[in-house]
Amino acid sequence: MNWDEVTLVIVASFGCVTLLLTQVNELLSKVPQTIRAWRQVRNELRGGGSRPCPHDHSAEAIDPGLPAVGLNGRGRTPGEAEQGRDEG
Repeated sequence: MNWDEVTLVIVASFGCVTLLLTQVNELLSKVPQTIRAWRQVRNELRGGGSRPCPHDHSAEAIDPGLPAVGLNGRGRTPGEAEQGRDEG
């Protein structure tokens, strides 16, 4: 076994470890979404579809095209439109 083979084995090992860690990270990042979805499905099956999930933050999303802080420096609440903005 020469140094070229040793180097290739080391590089391949680091590549495999990096791939494994990336896949584990992706899997663990999806666990909370999966739990929320499962709770929502159970809630729907029980007939409580009218109540929103307490951990669902989709209603709090702000339009990404608008700045989160208005011209007066105050924070905007979700869904609040910008008013009095001069684009001239």
